[in-house]
Amino acid sequence: MTWLVGAGLHPRAGGTTLAVARDLAARMDHRLGFVLYDLEGTASRCGVSTATVKRHVRVLRELGALAWQRHGSKRNLRLPGRAYTATATIYAATIPAAYDAAMGHRLDGTGYGARLLGVTDEGRMLAVRASPHPVGNRRPGAVRPAPRAPHSLGSHHDVPPADLDGGINYTPRANRSTRRVRKGTGPSLRSPWQVARDIGIARQVRPLVSWTQREGLRRLGFALRPLIDRGLAAHDIAAELVGMALDRRPARPAAYITAALARDRRAQAAPRPDEELTADPAAHREWQRWLHSRPAETSGRTDDDRRHARLYAWDRWPEVAAHYGDDPDDALDLYGTRLCAYAVKQAARAA
Repeated sequence: MTWLVGAGLHPRAGGTTLAVARDLAARMDHRLGFVLYDLEGTASRCGVSTATVKRHVRVLRELGALAWQRHGSKRNLRLPGRAYTATATIYAATIPAAYDAAMGHRLDGTGYGARLLGVTDEGRMLAVRASPHPVGNRRPGAVRPAPRAPHSLGSHHDVPPADLDGGINYTPRANRSTRRVRKGTGPSLRSPWQVARDIGIARQVRPLVSWTQREGLRRLGFALRPLIDRGLAAHDIAAELVGMALDRRPARPAAYITAALARDRRAQAAPRPDEELTADPAAHREWQRWLHSRPAETSGRTDDDRRHARLYAWDRWPEVAAHYGDDPDDALDLYGTRLCAYAVKQAARAA
């Protein structure tokens, strides 16, 4: 920061900017490079106003020395035992490209994930000139410093690639390190076109379901992945979501959808106690005879008819319940299991 301010890269950078930077550096987690904003505390420790701290933090961002890791919010988190708790802003310390170019640094990677690999010849000469005690010129009688810890293992620009000498660069599957996948969320890797497709479907579903309209498209698309992977269209997914929250409005729609789908998977996977004693209805003669003698009036029904009925028939549950009482199989085919169950439940309550 002293070099950045002294180089005159920003017209508003000065002594107050360095004071704010020193306060942030004193509170920073240097292992991760993160620091809490703490606007009021920074202003009090630096002896300036909060508006001044805001201006000089902006100067640090424009210099490339700070980046937002998380934007804070004044929305109350409603933590137990606290009347009011907001979300803190977290900054990440960064090194601008102008400093690396001036110091002759060689980098591996780009952006915040770039790491220092070495220096150029010009950078090495700058480091030697800046050192007050060059290597090998220790003052007589000076105490030898404690030995330093060895450097971390990593790639280096002067190290050639390993020569396998005819060997096979193969790692057995049992020893191969794999990323941990959260149970019930599917594979962690998804191609960019699949993610774009998920967001596109979420963009179609969100206007159809009122309680999902406060959720972002990326989170909603991620929560809808199990339904998308089942091959459901946007209207079918909207019908499923309408049945998930009939009498409630979840505060976090994406988390609610994920929990509801996980609950349904557990319910389907749980074995029933009478599962072994249940006969297969398809093997019954009377069932087969009824299937063959079933009227052909439902043969003209299309998938669009089913989507429309499952999406817009929730307010007409008495009609759905009456249809289910007359012909359960036809009602299930038209309205789906969730809507039929809701209609029968409402009819039972009304009775």
